[in-house]
Amino acid sequence: MGRRVLLVRHGDEPADDRVVTWLTQAGFEIDSRKPFAGDSLGEPDEDLAGTVIYGGLFNVYETEKHSFLKEEYRWIDACLKADVPMLGICQGAQQIAYHLGAWAGPRAVETFEFGYYRIDPTPAAAGFLDAPIWVTQAHYHTFDLPEGAVRLASNDNYENQAYRYGDKVYGFQFHPEVTIEGFRRWQESKSAVYSRPGAQTREEQDRAMYKHDAAQAKWFYEFFGTLFGDAA
Repeated sequence: MGRRVLLVRHGDEPADDRVVTWLTQAGFEIDSRKPFAGDSLGEPDEDLAGTVIYGGLFNVYETEKHSFLKEEYRWIDACLKADVPMLGICQGAQQIAYHLGAWAGPRAVETFEFGYYRIDPTPAAAGFLDAPIWVTQAHYHTFDLPEGAVRLASNDNYENQAYRYGDKVYGFQFHPEVTIEGFRRWQESKSAVYSRPGAQTREEQDRAMYKHDAAQAKWFYEFFGTLFGDAA
């Protein structure tokens, strides 16, 4: 297995998230690309150890409006066929589910998760998540579980918080990669979100952030070590 991990990004935020931190410390080559800015993704090859598809603000079904999504779906399909370890985060999780034939998009009744919310493991989550955990969230779109996928985590707001497809493909509705510094940027840039149904206040976010961020980081680094453990 190779040492290159291709990161598919949907914005211009600094690359200071926990995905980058773990890969750097483990000695991987980080190949960061932005199809929305014109980057192509190529083909999976022997150098590729895995791929991470980040969150973003694009509707995953608007492939005619955002033609770069077609390149990302081509990449997802190629990685599935090549049995490449893959993690989709928020929009990325929705994209993998949508590519596999599931519905994705906003629900009729809006519930916005913006802050730190508890998710609970399902009976199938042993070894992935063994107890409830509070995680970073910023979304109001969701997805149905693709055929053949296994639900791993849920909560009262959204039943599909995490899934596994096969042995090497995962989708997270939440954002365990986001650090406190990264979430502070979101608090400033997403100020209009606070008025939407379900969003936490900034005070609630701050309390939960300091209470739960360390446990979230520990869990995510352990998961990432499992996903890329053979290569590391």
